Amino acid sequence: MEYRLIDGVDKPVSRLVFGSASGPFSEGRDMCELLDAALEAGINTIDTARVYGMSEKSIGMWLGRRDVRDRVVIISKCAHHDGARKRVSRKDILEDYAVSTDLLGTDYIDIYMLHRDDPEVPVAVSVEVFNELHEQGRIGAFGASNWTHERICEANDYAISHGLIPFTVSSPNFSLAHQKEDPFGGGCVTITGPENAAARAWYEQSQMPVIAYSSLGRGLLTGRLGSGDMAIADSVLDEYAVRGFVCEENFLRLKRCEELAAKHGCSVPQIAMAWLYRQKVNTFAVATMSSPKRIRENIEALSVKLSDEEERYLNLEQ
Repeated sequence: MEYRLIDGVDKPVSRLVFGSASGPFSEGRDMCELLDAALEAGINTIDTARVYGMSEKSIGMWLGRRDVRDRVVIISKCAHHDGARKRVSRKDILEDYAVSTDLLGTDYIDIYMLHRDDPEVPVAVSVEVFNELHEQGRIGAFGASNWTHERICEANDYAISHGLIPFTVSSPNFSLAHQKEDPFGGGCVTITGPENAAARAWYEQSQMPVIAYSSLGRGLLTGRLGSGDMAIADSVLDEYAVRGFVCEENFLRLKRCEELAAKHGCSVPQIAMAWLYRQKVNTFAVATMSSPKRIRENIEALSVKLSDEEERYLNLEQ
């Protein structure tokens, strides 16, 4: 496992992040054995959110039964929109934080992020409440998911000009599979694709840590589908994956992943993860993992080395 440091977190953070936005976690089931396997393998960072059903309850169950809290980095997110109502307010942030920490059974969250943005709400609101929570020792690092880099710059300019701590982490979509359409119908931000070159350049220059969600195209690049299975994708993937990632270009990328997987003697998701890890963006990849075998395979992707030519091939540049 590889680890990197994030400002505001007092532990190294694993570059592979255990994602809990999946059925068993959202149902609040006992996932202790799987989380044990992840931690034993070196994955010390777990991603959750207030909107992921009862995921925080499953994680809290594990934390309550194991003496591991000081070894684990918990990421959670707040202020997700509720239908048409945008919830990026001080009240919403604090209410979500209270519920999250209660379910997690912990009095602090290592990395806390806004889940969505509302450009009509001044950045001062979130910057100030996050600084308060940090000063009280209730959160470590903080930042935003699905904020544009321009809005993050605005928030950080405000923080610095007022003697406050700026955002030090971001969580957009980032993947070999391009997000052709917003999977959830609004509010999602991706830094993948040529149209987002300016955003990637900013992340490359700033080296702000990127907690990349849907790092395998929300299941498209996990090996569940072959490159010839586009016609049956809607029977294998969920509606969000179909809306966001099913298109001819992504299936061509999948085909090229298959070719390189055969060449390197590894799996399709390992090729897709290897592509992500070699980017100049300071990337931490969120992936859902349903078994110890998949945990090991995703970790092994860190040792798969692609050439510049192979990266261009996956990018459809040749």
